[in-house]
Amino acid sequence: MTQPRLAEQTEYGRMYARSTSEQATVPSITTVLSRAATDLDGWYGYSAAQAAVQDDRLRAALGSPAQLRAVVRDAAKAAQRHRDDAAARGDRVHTYAEQIALRALGRPHRAAEARATLAEHGEERFASRFDEWWDLYAPEPLAVEVTVWNSTVGYAGTLDLVARIAGKVCLIDYKTKGTDRDGRVKSLDAKVVTQLVAGLKAEESLVDAEAGTWEPWAYGGADLLLGVAVGETEVVPVQAVPAVLEQHWYKFCALHRLWTQETALAAAGPALRPVPPPPPREQP
Repeated sequence: MTQPRLAEQTEYGRMYARSTSEQATVPSITTVLSRAATDLDGWYGYSAAQAAVQDDRLRAALGSPAQLRAVVRDAAKAAQRHRDDAAARGDRVHTYAEQIALRALGRPHRAAEARATLAEHGEERFASRFDEWWDLYAPEPLAVEVTVWNSTVGYAGTLDLVARIAGKVCLIDYKTKGTDRDGRVKSLDAKVVTQLVAGLKAEESLVDAEAGTWEPWAYGGADLLLGVAVGETEVVPVQAVPAVLEQHWYKFCALHRLWTQETALAAAGPALRPVPPPPPREQP
C-alpha cells in the first residue's frame, strides 16, 4: 500500500493529519474498511500446507523433530509472506498507473523508471495490460492520488484517479489482482464499492500538505465509480451499481462507529482483571 504525505501508520491503523506539522486524527478509509470481518482461515491453512509440501527440506526433516519444526515454522508464515509480496507488487503497479496519469497531465513523471521496476520483478505484463486499457478507455485525468477528507464522519483517504471517460467524470480505484486458472483476472470484492462511496462522500480535497490547505471536494457529484482490476492477462473495469451506493455508505458509517468504539476500548486499557478469592469466613 502506498503512503500518502499526510498518512501515518499507528497502533489504531493508518491515520491522517490535516498538515505535515499536525498529528494524525482521523482513520483512513481502508482502516475503517478493515473492521469488516473477513474469513481467511481456509486461505491461511492452504498457504501453510502448500509451503510445507513444496519445502525442499521436508523429506530430510521427516526423521528429525527439530528440522520438522523449522519447516512448520516457516510454512506457518507463508500467508504473511504472500500478503506482503502482494502488497509490494500492488504498490509497484499503482506507482506505474500514477506515473502514466501524471504524464497525461503534462506533469513531471517517472513512467519509464516505474516500468523498469516492474520489469525487474518480472511484472512488466501488468504495465503492458494497463497501457492497453489506458489506450482503449482514453481517460482524461482530472486529479491523481488526491487526498480527501470528511469532517462530518471523521475520516480521510487518497483516491487513485479522478478522470473523465467518454464525457463522464469517474472516481477510479485500481486493484492489482492475480490470474485464475482460465487466464482471467480475478474478480474484485464488493468492498471496493464501499471504498469508492467513501471517496465520493468526501467534503474536502488537499491542496498543500505543508501548509495544510484544503478546498471543497469538487467531485462529489461524479457520474461513475469504477473499480479497475489490473492483472497480467487483462484489465477489467467494473462500475459500482448506483442502486446500492446508499447502503454501502450506511455500511461504511457503521464500520466507522465500530472503529471508534474499538479505539476507545483499546485506549481505556484491559477489559478484564483477575478476581482474588474472598477472605476466609470466621469459624463460629
